[in-house]
Amino acid sequence: MTPANVAILLSTWNGATYLPDQLASFLKLHGPAWKLYWRDDGSEDRSADIVRAFAAGDGAGKVVECPDNRGRIGITASFLTLLRRAPDNCIVAFADQDDVWLPEKLARGVAALTQVGDHLPALYCARQSLVTASLRPIRLSARLAEPPGFPQALTQNIATGCTVMLNPAAVRLIAASRAPPATLHDWWAYLVVTAAGGRVLIDDAATVLYRQHEGNAVGVPLSPWKRAVAAVRRGPGVFMRTFRQHAEALAAQPELLSPPARDALELISAGLRGGVRPRLAALRHPGLQRQSFGETQLFRLWFLIG
Repeated sequence: MTPANVAILLSTWNGATYLPDQLASFLKLHGPAWKLYWRDDGSEDRSADIVRAFAAGDGAGKVVECPDNRGRIGITASFLTLLRRAPDNCIVAFADQDDVWLPEKLARGVAALTQVGDHLPALYCARQSLVTASLRPIRLSARLAEPPGFPQALTQNIATGCTVMLNPAAVRLIAASRAPPATLHDWWAYLVVTAAGGRVLIDDAATVLYRQHEGNAVGVPLSPWKRAVAAVRRGPGVFMRTFRQHAEALAAQPELLSPPARDALELISAGLRGGVRPRLAALRHPGLQRQSFGETQLFRLWFLIG
């Protein structure tokens, strides 16, 4: 096998319906050399057979299976397993099994990440072209209203996993970390990179056809109104449980934290342990906000009562 500039990480699970389109889109990528590192997370359909057939056919020499005997371990553990199997000094790209990558996707990410010094962790992510299950266009994903960073990353994930790429410094940092149970791999990557004082590079161009269908692990609501209604229906329980787990996991790994992140996390942790006054003090931190005014107000209420 020839060396690759990019390691594409793919975790499959009952994805046979859309997987062939995703694999075919890899072959149309422009620019950097790549290899696909994949594991099957206990599929009950033909997902693993499809990738193995791809490896024996059109993808010959460009596919590395990373098997183990653990079966279904979940999306986050599966992707972190693959991350730890990626070659040293390689840019990593997360891939979902049901999307279609646009030809310039890797080239744009590599161009952005190589502008960052080797010592600084960096995460690249991009907008998405939202499409139906049959790839009919819906709309372009929204632009960010507020800059990414920490502790903003505790309140909301803005790094959509199917667009995320990581430089080698970020890969090493995330691979050495311990993720909490409630997180997703893309959110944890965003948290770790920003908490370490790394860079987040946002591409305003869409690089992925992001399928919206009933089987999405997360997906994107089709309007801010639907997102708000869904959040209110869920209530603060799930959100605050995830928020606490993220804060506790980071606090338990101080080697991951930059001094400003450590100070912010101490303030937030004191609020979570205390009553109204320490929570109000934490909410005065200027970075503790979400992407819209309304979502920030809802977050503040949940932080106060949750």
